[in-house]
Amino acid sequence: MSDQCFTECLPSGPDPIRAWGRQAIEQLLGDARRSADTHMIKPVFAGLRDIPIYFKDESTHPTGSLKHRLARSLFLYGICNGRIGPTTTLVEASSGSTAVSEAYFAHLLGLKFVAVMPRSTSHQKVAAIRQFGGECHFVDRAAEVYAVAEQVARDCGGHYLDQFTNAERATDWRGNNNIAQSMFAQMEAEADPVPDWVVMSAGTGGTSATIGRYIRYRNLATRLCVVDVEGSAFYDAWRSGDLAVTAPGSRIEGIGRPRVEPSFIPGVIDHMIRVPDAASFAAARVLSERLFRRVGGSTGTNFYGLLSIAAQMRREGRRGALVTLICDSGDRYAETCFNDDWLAGQGIDIAPWRARIEAFLDSGEALPVPAR
Repeated sequence: MSDQCFTECLPSGPDPIRAWGRQAIEQLLGDARRSADTHMIKPVFAGLRDIPIYFKDESTHPTGSLKHRLARSLFLYGICNGRIGPTTTLVEASSGSTAVSEAYFAHLLGLKFVAVMPRSTSHQKVAAIRQFGGECHFVDRAAEVYAVAEQVARDCGGHYLDQFTNAERATDWRGNNNIAQSMFAQMEAEADPVPDWVVMSAGTGGTSATIGRYIRYRNLATRLCVVDVEGSAFYDAWRSGDLAVTAPGSRIEGIGRPRVEPSFIPGVIDHMIRVPDAASFAAARVLSERLFRRVGGSTGTNFYGLLSIAAQMRREGRRGALVTLICDSGDRYAETCFNDDWLAGQGIDIAPWRARIEAFLDSGEALPVPAR
């Protein structure tokens, strides 16, 4: 090939899509620099003074939830893989919080965003998505979101972000200031720098995959307990080893799924607990009052699971630190978790669970341990 022919084969100038991608990545990294670290809260409960408890407060992100980290990672993943460009319409299947965060990043980059979600999604989440310029496409059943989101993306020639598949792929589990690295760095100067357990619930399964992998990568003695909810497939799949298990779907927004999501990695989980919905809602109410601000139902699930671990430790005479997550603000669930009429309509009585939780926190009295 002649030099002239070789020269003519070269691109004539900078690639505008690559140039847009560089600018977009810098904007996303700028958001990370401004908001990557969140507070670690250490409340004191009179009945558990020998078991320090920590909450990694993910509700303080700009979009108010743990999903802020995931959404940023999904955008970076899509851009770096050449699937998101300056005119790409973005589509997601979500129960709300991830879509709120993705709408925020789409607005930041000037991209159109469509969220496919169950009709039962809280009005507060829908309003937040629309506030960031996103559109909402509703389905009647949670199990329908996947196929409909794919179809919407095909119809508009857009990109399906697919959090349920890509959550564990898009996050660098070895570090890069992910939630696990941040959590353990904040624990370094504590009396128990290596917690005995990290306790958390699963929605996509991506965060538990990140934390579980990081624990093993850093060769830490910490164990990972994933708490699941009624109507979710995760617990039965982990216990039986059958990843084809299905379930009706969860009443607690953001966690529990009707199927086992591709980002759920059972092999990094040391233990699972199924928490009754009544216990989750009761725990959310109790914790909200003790922190002087509302936390959501998924945080209630985390909290009750953590208390179950603490109860077992007390029975066995063991001590050690426990860490869990505040997933989002309870203000998003004023019509459900914090609405007595809604709870009654669901046939949920939180009073007995609330009394047990209060007694355990105040005096260390026995706490019922859910199914294991």
